[in-house]
Amino acid sequence: NTMQELPSSPRNSKSLSMPFLGLAAVLLLFFASHTSSCTEQESSSLINFLDGLMPDGNGGLNDSWVNGTDCCKWEGIICSSDGTVTDVLLATRGLKGGISPSLVNLTGLLHLNLSQNSLEGSLPTELVFSRSIIGLDISFNRLEGHLQEMQSSNPSLPLQVLNISSNFFMGQFPKTAWEVMKNLVALNASNNSFTGQIPSFLCINAPSFAMLDLSYNQFSGNISLGLGSCSMPRVLKAGHNNLTGALPDGLFNATSLDHLSLANNAKLSNLTVLNLGSTGLSGKIPDSVGQLKRLEELYLDNNNMSGELPSALGNCSNLRYITIRNNSFIGDLSTVNFTMLDLRIADFSMNLFTGPIPESIYSCSNLVALRLAYNNFHGHFSPRIGNLRSLSFFSITNNSFKNITNALQMLKSCKNLTSLLIGINFKGETIPQDETIDGFENLQVLTIDDCSLVGKIPLWISKLAKLKMIDLSVNQLSGPIPSWIDELGFLFYLDISSNNLTGNIAVSLTKLPMLLSEENVAKLDPKFLELPVFWTPSRQYRMVSAFPRMLFLDNNNFTGTIPPEISQLKLLDGLNLSSNSLTGEIPQEICNLTNLQMLDLSNNQLTGAVPSALNDLHFLSTFDVSNNRLEGPVPTGGQFHTFSNSSYSGNPKLCGPMLNLDCTSAATNQTSTSRRHNLRFALIIGITSGGLVALALLACFLIARLAYYDHTENVVPLRSRQR
Repeated sequence: NTMQELPSSPRNSKSLSMPFLGLAAVLLLFFASHTSSCTEQESSSLINFLDGLMPDGNGGLNDSWVNGTDCCKWEGIICSSDGTVTDVLLATRGLKGGISPSLVNLTGLLHLNLSQNSLEGSLPTELVFSRSIIGLDISFNRLEGHLQEMQSSNPSLPLQVLNISSNFFMGQFPKTAWEVMKNLVALNASNNSFTGQIPSFLCINAPSFAMLDLSYNQFSGNISLGLGSCSMPRVLKAGHNNLTGALPDGLFNATSLDHLSLANNAKLSNLTVLNLGSTGLSGKIPDSVGQLKRLEELYLDNNNMSGELPSALGNCSNLRYITIRNNSFIGDLSTVNFTMLDLRIADFSMNLFTGPIPESIYSCSNLVALRLAYNNFHGHFSPRIGNLRSLSFFSITNNSFKNITNALQMLKSCKNLTSLLIGINFKGETIPQDETIDGFENLQVLTIDDCSLVGKIPLWISKLAKLKMIDLSVNQLSGPIPSWIDELGFLFYLDISSNNLTGNIAVSLTKLPMLLSEENVAKLDPKFLELPVFWTPSRQYRMVSAFPRMLFLDNNNFTGTIPPEISQLKLLDGLNLSSNSLTGEIPQEICNLTNLQMLDLSNNQLTGAVPSALNDLHFLSTFDVSNNRLEGPVPTGGQFHTFSNSSYSGNPKLCGPMLNLDCTSAATNQTSTSRRHNLRFALIIGITSGGLVALALLACFLIARLAYYDHTENVVPLRSRQR
């Protein structure tokens, strides 16, 4: 939390009524300068701070910070009515350099805000132990080092708000520093590299302490028992550290607490947000969770928790958001009565739940997003799923549901569905061709992958006018790519890989509007998804428009050539045509796909050369033309220096430095081999011709002799020789 800039105190002014206006003006100027000019010491201290900044990182302050002028009129400086500097407010000024300890000489300074700059070096200890500063904000800079120990003769420093977040501080919190911070109300030290245990003395020494944020550091060990002595905390955050253990018992009675982000087994009656995600928690959810009557958001994701969900969770009637994703919870979700909950978003994915979808969840009429993916749910869909009129995001990927036709017929009643992910279910069934599946008018994402479905790509998909992404991969679909595919005006991601599709690469694919021009892309809805879509375990997307633009047609039975018209897809990020039966040459036009990051043409029957113009594809990071019939030199330079030999293997007539095969030697060897082949062929022809001539002469001789013997009396009759 960046400190707010405080307005300057109104300066005293008097209305003077004098007959001589000139004299009045002189008196006013004298009065103003006498009562509001800063001291030479303060001016000098500020100039020393300015001198510590880099010439190109002073934020233009040298234009107004001129020595010899009244520093109360300088940019970012506020003075009291008696001319004392009270505020130095220089947030977001592009300041570079170090923080001069000279600022501590501003003996009346109350607020110092240097946040969101590029300041480096250490934080002067004198500023933390100032006898005047009540608000210090140096967040979002590049400050580093340890916070130094320092004894103070002042038993109670005035500092109330300290924000040192988003820097590079490290080490442990110095104990002596906080023993004198008896007036501290808020401390934000998040997003640094502090280590050791959470300080146990914060609440003990500062009875009014209300806000503590230590998240995104490297604190470890048990959660300090000292935090239990905090009597007035409103916000306690220590997520994304290496903490273990449970919350101190004293926090259970903290009725003022309304935001907690700590590992805990808490009974906090006024808690509205409980964030225990990614904290390494194990064990079960206790029944006491039902005492959190005001709880609205519950985060238990990415932990090691197990057991069944307690039925007491149904008592949290204000619960709107729950995620327990990526744990080891078991059992039937029907143990929880969802009828009592005001759920908007629920994520139960990546657990070990079994049974059908609980009937009570269909009573959550305000439910917007429901993810049940990667569990052991089974059975058929209930007709009551149509009651979820607000449902926009629905994922049941990787379960054991059956009857895809029935499922789609029921889900089409959910008119607000934009994302439907139902892959790895319905094993071996037939994808419905029935045109009565005519809903889903708002659908943008559809995945029905890895189901071993048979049939053709159904016509009802052509009616999904808002569809942007479709994944039908790893099935047993047959037939050609439908000619209507380019009628899907928003489609930019198509995965039909690993099927039994046949025919040519449809020219209609080269006319997908969203892959043709940026003008069309501007029409995409930038709205956030209700839940993130996980591309990989560590990579997720919150907007559909953020997904890469891809065509996956690999592992099918496509034949013919690669259509040159594919060059029209200027915005394509990835193209995979591998493991088909494509023939002909790689079209030169493919080099126009300058956004291409992935190109896989491997395992086909392509011939000719690898186009040298592929060097122009500067974003290409994955390239594979292995196992074809290509020949000639492989392009050099550019991205081609980054690809391994395996990208070209299985093409014995390819050559080039990356294959350790000199193209000149390859040509010479080929010529020598050709000559040997020609000589061998000539010899064979010669021998064969000579043999034929000899046989002909022998035949003529025998015929002549037979003719001679036929005219003599001693010859045996011809008929006798035929016996």
